[in-house]
Amino acid sequence: MLALSTLDWLALALFAACWLGYATLTDRVPSIRERSVIAAMDEHRRRWMRATLARENRIADMAAIGNLMTSTSFLATTSILILGGLVAMLGASDMGRRVVASLPWSDVPSEAAWEVKIALLLLIFVNAFFELTWALRQFNYSSILVGAMPARSAEAADLAQADAAARVLNRAARHFNTGLRSYYFGLAALAWIVHPVAFMAASLVVLQELHRREFRSAVREAVRGEG
Repeated sequence: MLALSTLDWLALALFAACWLGYATLTDRVPSIRERSVIAAMDEHRRRWMRATLARENRIADMAAIGNLMTSTSFLATTSILILGGLVAMLGASDMGRRVVASLPWSDVPSEAAWEVKIALLLLIFVNAFFELTWALRQFNYSSILVGAMPARSAEAADLAQADAAARVLNRAARHFNTGLRSYYFGLAALAWIVHPVAFMAASLVVLQELHRREFRSAVREAVRGEG
C-alpha cells in the first residue's frame, strides 16, 4: 500500500465515499429510499403477487420470474469471466503496465501499485458475484412460493403467502441492484489503472448517473404515476 501516491489515496477515498455513501443513503435511509424507482417497484411487485392469487394459470408469472433469473444468471456468469481476466492481469503486470504506458496522459503504476489496483477490481467483482448469486437464489425461492399459492383465493392466509412471495422478490431485486451497482463502480475503478484523476472523475460520473436513473429518470416518474 505504500506504493500508492497521495493522489491515489485521495482518489480511493473519493471512490469509497461515493459508493458506500450512496448505498447507505439510498438503501438505509427510509425517507430517501421511498422516493426511488426501486421503492416504487417494490409496491408493484406486491400488487403482482396479490394479482397472481386471482389466476388459476400462472404460466405468465413463472415466465416473468424466469426472465428475471436469466438476466441475473447472465451477470453472475459474466462476473466470473471478469474475475478470470483480472487474475490474468494480476499475473501479467509487465504487459499491462506497458499497455498503460502507451496511453496518453497515463500514470504508469509501479508493480506494487498495479497489484493494488487490480486487487480492488477483484474485490468489486467478487462482491458482484455474491450479490447476484444470492439474488438468483431468491428469485428461485419466489418461484416456489408462487407455485405454492392456491388458485383463485382471497383468504387472509393466502394474501399473507402472496405478500411473502413479494417480500422475497423485493429482496432479490435489491441484491440484483446491488450487484449491478458493483458493475458500475467497477467501471469507475478501471479508470484508476490509467490515472488517479480519471478514477475520481469516473467515480463522480457513475454517482451522478446512478442518482439520475434511480431518482430523476422518466422511468421513475412512470412507475410512480407521476408526470
